[in-house]
Amino acid sequence: MTRSAPDAARLAQHVAATPGRSSWVSANAGSGKTRVLTERVARLLLNGTDPRKVLCLTYTRAAAGEMQNRLYRQLGTWSMMSEDDLRAELVELGEDPRALDRDALDAARRLFAQALETPGGLKIQTIHAFCDAILRRFPLEAGLPPQFQLIDPRRKVQISDEILEAMADDPARRAIFDGMARHLSGDDPHALIAAILPHAAAFRDLPDPATVRRAFGLADGVTEDNLLRGVFDGSERALLARWQTRLLGSSTNDAKAGAKLADALGAGSDMGLLQGLEGILLTGGSAKVPFGSKAGKFPTKGLRDAHPDDTTALDALADRVERARADRLALSAVERTLCLHAFGGAFVAEYDAVKARQGLLDYDDLIARAAALLTRSDMAEWVLYRLDGGIDHILVDEAQDTSPDQWQVVQAVTADFFAGAGARDIARTIFVVGDEKQSIYSFQGADPVEFGAQRERFRAALDDIGETLQLTDLLYSFRSAPVVLDLVDRVFEGQDIAVQQAEIEHRAFHDSRPGRVELWPFVPKPDAEEEAPWFEPVDQRPRNAPERVVARAVADRIAAMLAEDTALPGAGRPVHAGDIVILVQKRRALFHDLIRELKARGIPVAGADRMRITDELAVRDILSLLRFAALPEDDLALAEALRSPLLGLDERDLFELAHGRGKRTLWRAVQDAKDRYPAAHALLRDLRDRVDFERPYDLIDRLLQHHDGRRRILARMGQVAADGLDELLNQALAYEQVEPPSLTGFLAWITSDDIEVKRLSDGAQREVRVMTVHGAKGLESKIVFLPDTAQRRASSKPAVGRLAADMPVWTMADAQSPQPLRDMEVERRDRERRESLRLLYVALTRAENWLIVCGGGMQSASAEPGWYQLVEAAMTALGAVEADPVPGIDGPVRLLETHAAGDAPAAQDTPPLGGDEHPVILPRWIDAPAPPVAGRPAPRAPSDLGGAHVIAAGGALPDPELRAAALDHGTWVHLLLETLPHDPQARTTHATAARRLLARAGVPEDRQQQVMDEALAVLADPALGAVFGPDSLPEVAVTAPLDTLGGTPILGRIDRLLVASDRVMAVDFKTNRDVPDSAAEVPDALLRQMGAYAEALGLIYPDRRVETAILWTRTATLMPLPHADVICALRKAATP
Repeated sequence: MTRSAPDAARLAQHVAATPGRSSWVSANAGSGKTRVLTERVARLLLNGTDPRKVLCLTYTRAAAGEMQNRLYRQLGTWSMMSEDDLRAELVELGEDPRALDRDALDAARRLFAQALETPGGLKIQTIHAFCDAILRRFPLEAGLPPQFQLIDPRRKVQISDEILEAMADDPARRAIFDGMARHLSGDDPHALIAAILPHAAAFRDLPDPATVRRAFGLADGVTEDNLLRGVFDGSERALLARWQTRLLGSSTNDAKAGAKLADALGAGSDMGLLQGLEGILLTGGSAKVPFGSKAGKFPTKGLRDAHPDDTTALDALADRVERARADRLALSAVERTLCLHAFGGAFVAEYDAVKARQGLLDYDDLIARAAALLTRSDMAEWVLYRLDGGIDHILVDEAQDTSPDQWQVVQAVTADFFAGAGARDIARTIFVVGDEKQSIYSFQGADPVEFGAQRERFRAALDDIGETLQLTDLLYSFRSAPVVLDLVDRVFEGQDIAVQQAEIEHRAFHDSRPGRVELWPFVPKPDAEEEAPWFEPVDQRPRNAPERVVARAVADRIAAMLAEDTALPGAGRPVHAGDIVILVQKRRALFHDLIRELKARGIPVAGADRMRITDELAVRDILSLLRFAALPEDDLALAEALRSPLLGLDERDLFELAHGRGKRTLWRAVQDAKDRYPAAHALLRDLRDRVDFERPYDLIDRLLQHHDGRRRILARMGQVAADGLDELLNQALAYEQVEPPSLTGFLAWITSDDIEVKRLSDGAQREVRVMTVHGAKGLESKIVFLPDTAQRRASSKPAVGRLAADMPVWTMADAQSPQPLRDMEVERRDRERRESLRLLYVALTRAENWLIVCGGGMQSASAEPGWYQLVEAAMTALGAVEADPVPGIDGPVRLLETHAAGDAPAAQDTPPLGGDEHPVILPRWIDAPAPPVAGRPAPRAPSDLGGAHVIAAGGALPDPELRAAALDHGTWVHLLLETLPHDPQARTTHATAARRLLARAGVPEDRQQQVMDEALAVLADPALGAVFGPDSLPEVAVTAPLDTLGGTPILGRIDRLLVASDRVMAVDFKTNRDVPDSAAEVPDALLRQMGAYAEALGLIYPDRRVETAILWTRTATLMPLPHADVICALRKAATP
């Protein structure tokens, strides 16, 4: 590292972090912008700024959390430093050493406590969170209910569907709906709605027809009638009929033209005829002169010469059709756009009304409502005054991803910053940091052009009050090795990825850091597909598909790195899995191939960075089991569940159950074979018994906990499955908050929408991460694989575009688009091309030491090079050398490499080949014994702590059948006591309900009356009213580690818990045939159970007296238990 590099890099950071002036910072990737933000806030606090008056706006919650953690960590470190160390730290930060007396150092130490004690904490939040906070602080001023809620995507779709159905059924709006439907051409109206909603603001003020006509360049006098009169004079149909007859009797090509002419003449209108003639009398869209007249060239020469008069008339008609085409396309676009605005305006108005009635806002509303409150409402001055009293310094992170609407909020908050002295005579600053080269979120409104425009607005505003906007460039990368940065500079040399930055330049802070860049040969599409083995799925792509070849090669290389303890350049240690990130552009086939190949080799992999809940195997297994529970006749669902880790049957077991069962359902076959599969039958039976009485959440939780489903699933699928299980439980809770908790409803609800969850992984788990480039924004890694470099696939044209800032238009196929729409599409594709380059920039700059670029499929054959071609050209220009090939890919690797001083290059870094089949290299730990795992004790059930459960009867054990009958009897009595309310008139009022409950639970008719008599007697006893009163809770789950059991936790369920201000009482229902006369005769197992409840409740309610009691249902008797007796019994359970 040269002497000037650290000085220049830190100087640029110090200048940017200087708190007394407003700054605009353009920061290269890896240049330490988060550090600059943190240091600027720290220095603001050092200079006496109240933490409440600092606002930091970041792009993501993760970035906000990272910045807050860094700041607290820095302030916390200061609070514990010695004077000399703290003084040196503050001088390094850029503070004047002459001002760092003891008082200043003491003030610095107090900053940590001051920040912690700030009401609401430091204001480091996303722009959406900030707007949400403003609206919740001033809801009435914003015209919102105080308890408004953010709408979730599922509810948004649900509301849209309801509005669409209402519009279709409403006679008053039917014409609008039909006008829209006429232009859909079979497309899904839901897709059109999804395209309309991002432009909702533009549909609230509909343009007049004249404005739309001008937008498409249509003259005022042009109408459909005038257009048709200019093409047809009335003689054309006869002329065309004669030509049709001649063409059909001529050559093959002429006959084809004759058939087209017959179709055009068969159109029901002159406009239809005109459109048909365009396909006959004009050239195609790919011709040298697109859509030009064929006058003089159609039809063939023989026919033209034989009919000169009709030929002259046909040529004239062709010229008129050519001249009319532009106006016809414009008229069609105007009609479609007016239909779009009529439908979109009506839809958005109803959508807004529904949200208003239900107190809902979406994320776009947060920004729009906050901006309106701060700029256009009658209360704007009052709100700004209140905010003015609370904010003196604003810092904006990732400014290149801030949308124009979000900039409006920032401008409104800072408006008074630029009004001279403002409300207070104090220096007030704005700090903005970003990198337009990393603007990759256009689908969320980000615009790099706006990034530069906003800078000029702030600069002009500061100029007006005699201040200067300090412009700083952070060129030094603290992340990447010089060889990586050299490649980045060469790749983007001459590329227009930045609007404001003409030349891309990176400087390495660690200019002697070793690094390596590899470019593997591109894997072309094979001439013939390799036949797949018989056992692979029929829809599986062939093994020689380029994506699969690349995925295998990447996985093999990573396996070799880990097995061979390959040295990480400059780190002085071997590579581990957490050092590696694999980046792709989209979650397409290659993405899943990579994860599959890594798992096949036993490489620790974090899984997909985003997952769809219902695509997760673990979730699908549980949903299959729930579908069976809801409908036991669903044989497919039960078969899927039987093969899952939850039930554990193999293919042979399933075949024996299913084959030859005749008309029996698979569930009946399982019941008949319950002796062979007792565990599976017991789980299924339990689920069926509970499905009508328990909520979806409780059923899923019971599967995962009581039936050990979570452990079984994770043992089979790994820890990566835990995210899906947790999110399924979250979705069950969310469903129960908005819908009646039925299982069939939940199954329909969970499968009606694609729910995505983002997985967070930072490499600390030592797992390979496979993620999209968008997901990797802000991350870095020692080693980066970039295998998705094939020809860029152009995205499909959006259904709704913006012809002007406030003019949404319905897009059309290129061949049917007027010139303004074609120009709009050219601009969109150019923006997409430039964003693809910026995405490549983000991908390349994630690498610290080692970058490996590869790819397969199709390369770009156009003048626009793809990612691989750009990197290939840069590698050639930088003088890359050839290295040994990688297994599975033909051709040499091209290599750029730098070594640390004194290091010699390895003789062969690429694993050697062993012919066509290279050996699998096993790691050294494969033969070593696994270290012991210190597990925590499994929870114990309070009812399973040993001892007798019934009063001894001469030492004889109960008959197994009698015991099973007694357990069933107890279960059914519990069901009635839990479900039916306490009522002195219970015997007469609840009999019908009780019989219905027992029948649905499958209780035999000959046993129902006995169960009812026992339960209803309890419910009708006035003396037991307190047990079932309003202060009692049914079926209360309880868990706690008990000291008496050596810290082992218990996990149980209290039948009834009475909670009063001074005491709590646990009541357990017991249906024993023999009821003891006193507490001294209660069986020991029951006392231990109640003792466990007593100790657990003592931990939960330390300020209240704990009591326990047993309700003997056979005699409707409540028996309190002495506290000392139950605790003494519990101690026996802990004694071996």
